[in-house]
Amino acid sequence: MSTDLELKKFHDGINFNAYRFFGCHKTDGGYIFRVWAPHAKQVFIVLNGGASVEMSVLSDGECYEATVWAEQGDKYRFEILTYDGRLLRKADPYAFKSDYPDSFDSVVYDLPERSAYRGQEQPINYSEPINIFEVNLLSWKRGAGNRYLTYTELVEQLVPYVKKMGYTHVEFMPVTEFPYDGSWGYQVTGYFSPTARLGSPDGFKKLVDAFHDCGIKVIVDWVPAHFPKDDFGLYEFDGQPLYECPLWDRMEHSGWGTRKFDFGRGEVDSFLLSSAYFFFDIYRIDGLRVDAVASMLYLDYDKKCGDFTPNIYGDNRNLEAIAFIKKFNSVIKRDFPGAITVAEESTTFNGVTQRIEDGGLGFDFKWNMGWMNDVLFYCRQDPYFRNHHHNKMTFSLVYAFSERYILPLSHDEVVHVKGSIINKMPGSYDDKFAGERELLAFMYAHPGKKLNFMGYEIAQFKEWDYREGIEYFLKKFEKHKKMTEFVRCVNNLYRQEKALYEIDESWKGFEWLVVDDKFNNFFAFNRYAADGECLTVIANFSGVDIHGYGIRVKEGKYRIIFNTDSKKFGGEGKIRKRVIYSGKQTGQNGEPMIFVDVPKLTCMYLKKEN
Repeated sequence: MSTDLELKKFHDGINFNAYRFFGCHKTDGGYIFRVWAPHAKQVFIVLNGGASVEMSVLSDGECYEATVWAEQGDKYRFEILTYDGRLLRKADPYAFKSDYPDSFDSVVYDLPERSAYRGQEQPINYSEPINIFEVNLLSWKRGAGNRYLTYTELVEQLVPYVKKMGYTHVEFMPVTEFPYDGSWGYQVTGYFSPTARLGSPDGFKKLVDAFHDCGIKVIVDWVPAHFPKDDFGLYEFDGQPLYECPLWDRMEHSGWGTRKFDFGRGEVDSFLLSSAYFFFDIYRIDGLRVDAVASMLYLDYDKKCGDFTPNIYGDNRNLEAIAFIKKFNSVIKRDFPGAITVAEESTTFNGVTQRIEDGGLGFDFKWNMGWMNDVLFYCRQDPYFRNHHHNKMTFSLVYAFSERYILPLSHDEVVHVKGSIINKMPGSYDDKFAGERELLAFMYAHPGKKLNFMGYEIAQFKEWDYREGIEYFLKKFEKHKKMTEFVRCVNNLYRQEKALYEIDESWKGFEWLVVDDKFNNFFAFNRYAADGECLTVIANFSGVDIHGYGIRVKEGKYRIIFNTDSKKFGGEGKIRKRVIYSGKQTGQNGEPMIFVDVPKLTCMYLKKEN
C-alpha cells in the first residue's frame, strides 16, 4: 500500500493495521521510524541517548519519518520541538517493546510472527461453558526476592495451574505497558507493548500459545477509555492535546487524574482500533475485556451537574464514543468471528450485548456488576438479618436475560478495604469457609458465564496486594487446601453439566422453585439444558440447619451430585443421604415433592435420574 493511501486511511479512522506503518520497522537501509505530530515545529529520532536525527515531514504535513541505521534491542525516543520552544521527549506510541523499568524509551524490536493458532476464526458459540480465571501477571506469584516471574516462568507455572484447576479461559489484567504498578495496568503508555517487566514480546506470545496448547482461551483487559498524564506518553504528545479531546468538558477524567481519548477523531480511532486488532492479529488472543465502558458512554460520567455540554440531542450520551465502540466490535467481529468482546459496564445502558444491526453496541458479554454488588452485600450480612435483604439474591433474575452476562467476582472486590471474599463472610472460622463455598456454588448455578479472581480458590484472608504474590503457602493448611479442591471440583462439574451453561440467555434454562422464603433464607431453582436435562439447586443461606423442607418437583429419583458441606471440601458432612425419592408424599394439588435436610450455609445440586 502506498504511503499516501496509508495516511489517508489513518486520517479517515479506518487504518486498522496502523502498527505496520507507524512506529519502527526494519527496512533495507536500517529501520524506518514514523510518528504523527501535527502541531510540532520539528521532530527528531534519538537512538541510545546519542545524537538526534531530524525527521522529514510526509505529504500530509502531519506525520514524520526517518530511516536510521539501528539494531534490534537499541533504545529510541522521539524529541519534539514545539512552536513555543519546548523540547518534549516521547516514547513511541506504536512501539512493540518498551525499556521500562530501566527507562521510558522504546526499544527497536521486530514485529513478532503471527501465531499459528486460529481459534478466533471459528464463530462464537454462546452455549459453551465459559469459566474465567482473572489474573494479574505481575502478582500471581513472585520469585525470590519478590521479583516478577518472567513470561517463561509463567508458561511453566501458571499455565498448568489454570489447566489443573479446570478453568476454560484465563483473563489477564492489562499487559500493555504501564509505568505505575499501583494502577494495576489500567493507566497505559504502550498500547502495542506487552509489559517488558516480564520479558520480551516473543515471551508473551509463547505464554498465549501455551494456554492455547492446553485448550484454554485467552482474554486480555484493554483500556481505550483514558490514559495517564506521564510526560513521556500520549499526554499532549506534540505540545498540544492530540490523542486527548481538546474540549474543556471532555478532556479529563478528574476522578482518575487521566486524559480521555478524542473519540471520533480519525487518527485516534485508527490508533486504538489498531491496538485491539494487533493483539488478535499477532498474538492470537481470543478476547478483549473493555475497561470502564460506562465512562465512555456518558458525557457526565464522574461530573457534577452542569459540568458538561450535552450532545446535539440535548442528552448525556457520548455519541462519538458510542460510534467508536460500534466500530470496534464491527471490525473485530468481521475479521475474527470467534473473538470475545466483553464490556465492563455498570449502568442500565440499553443493548450493550445486542447486535449492532439491531441498535446495540455489539459486545458478546457484559459484566453483571449489579449481581456482584447485590450478592456480596447479602453475603456480608449476619444470617440472622439476611431476611431483610432477600431481594438482593432474587432481583438479578428480573433482568438476567436482558443482556448476555458474565458474573464477575473480580479483583475490584478484594481491594481498598473491601475485604477478601472469605473475610466478607460473617460468623466463625468454619462459617467463613462454608459461606464462600455456598456463594461460589450459588454463582456457578446462576445464569451467566463465570469469572473469579486469583486467590479466591485458596480462600486467602488477606486482600490482594499488587506488590506481592498470592499466598499459595496457605494450601499447607487443611481448610485452604480443601477450598482449592472444592473450586477444582465445581469448575469441572460446571463443564460437565450442560444444564449449568447451555441456556444462559432465557427463561428456558431457569425455573424458580422457592423464591420468596426470606424467613429461612432459602432458595431453590432448576437449571435446564437444551435437551431438557435438569439440575435442581438448593441453597440454605441461614445460620441453622433445616430439616424436611418440602420442594415441589417432577416425580422421580433425585441424586445429590454436589454438596458444599461435604467433608472432602472442609464441611461437616451432615448430609448422609445421597438419593431422594419424590411422589410418596404430595403437596397441594397433588403435586409431587421432595423433602430435604439442608445444613446451614450449604448449597447442593440434585440431578433427576431417568
